[in-house]
Amino acid sequence: MEKSNMVQEEKFGEKDFQTIIGNLLRYGVWISLSVAFIGGIVYLLNHGTQIEDYSVFKENDRNIFEVIAAVYNGAITGDGASLIFTGIILLFLTPVLRVLLSLFSFLLEKDYLYVGITLIVIAIIIISISFGFSH
Repeated sequence: MEKSNMVQEEKFGEKDFQTIIGNLLRYGVWISLSVAFIGGIVYLLNHGTQIEDYSVFKENDRNIFEVIAAVYNGAITGDGASLIFTGIILLFLTPVLRVLLSLFSFLLEKDYLYVGITLIVIAIIIISISFGFSH
């Protein structure tokens, strides 16, 4: 009877976090692939017969908030290109969420060296996104 009490009081361990992180990466890739594939099918159904003119370059110089708002509105209405872009965004967010989960894991383990390193990685991601969309 004493052994059963010990089993019930087990803490949430590192192996549990590794399982969650592995599942996050696995399902994140599959979900993003599925969304992009569905978007590709929708796009081809709506625009499959159009001929694209590549002789003219159209630059879309918008900030990240305008892009996200346009993609969100397009995905809600079922626009194929927006669904493809949503899949790409989900694919990008999968490792970012992994870094955030690692930060939470390191905080629970009180491993402050890796908390600092993970915060630096998060700062690099934020800076690269910010400079990638600004001209």
